[in-house]
Amino acid sequence: MERNPRALQRALTTATQAARAAGKLMRQNLSRPKRINESTQHDIKLELDVRCQKLIERALQREFPTIAILGEEGIFGDPASAARWVVDPIDGTVNFTYGIPHACVSIALQVRDDKSPHAGCPLRGYTTLVGVVYDPFLEEMWTAVRGQKAKLNGKPIHVSNRSKLDEAIVAMGFAKYTKTLALMLPVFNRLVHRVRKVRLLGAAALSMTWTANGRLDAYIENGVRLWDVAAGGLIVECAGGEFWWQPVEGDYAVEICVSNGKLRKKLMAE
Repeated sequence: MERNPRALQRALTTATQAARAAGKLMRQNLSRPKRINESTQHDIKLELDVRCQKLIERALQREFPTIAILGEEGIFGDPASAARWVVDPIDGTVNFTYGIPHACVSIALQVRDDKSPHAGCPLRGYTTLVGVVYDPFLEEMWTAVRGQKAKLNGKPIHVSNRSKLDEAIVAMGFAKYTKTLALMLPVFNRLVHRVRKVRLLGAAALSMTWTANGRLDAYIENGVRLWDVAAGGLIVECAGGEFWWQPVEGDYAVEICVSNGKLRKKLMAE
């Protein structure tokens, strides 16, 4: 995958078109009965997840047939190849299943960085070049290309300037595992007394983009997956914020602290 501006613009256009197509399918089905493929205590997998990913895959493969796709609902090609799309067809599936219109499509384009000290690591050995998050219910298209300003519906955005915890609104997530619940509950109990408000919104990519334009000041979660955060992470960075993360136990699982760049140390202090 070339890094020249023309190639990146083509990738951005392709990703936004794919996201809009999947988002249209989501809108059409928000109020309809959903066919559940798999259900656990804290997560749901829908037949529509698979349909949306297949729709996205076809759009991406038409324009970029040699680039692998690493998706929540399956893998096309070699996910450790020189370039890969990282796709979450419906981020916020539980919200969507219950008819809550807070869910989105997340698409990122990553390239392997063979000069990175983490080369060979399926997470740290890659750089995100393009990020797209589409909320079909608010008709909000969040986009970023590395080295350029992040945008919402084509207009540049920027993170908030708040630096005090008692003025901050912080989103949190609890993933879907007993272990991550045990890790995050003490964090919740600590922060709920120190910040203005804690919000549990249920869609990681939207918590990140909402941080990117200052609706939120930060978002933290442990155990979230790469396809939930790859696009949103770039959007936050290109909006002047910080996307801190590290791998944790689990396939493509990460701990993250996304913020306006002024709050991470305070949020993560014991």
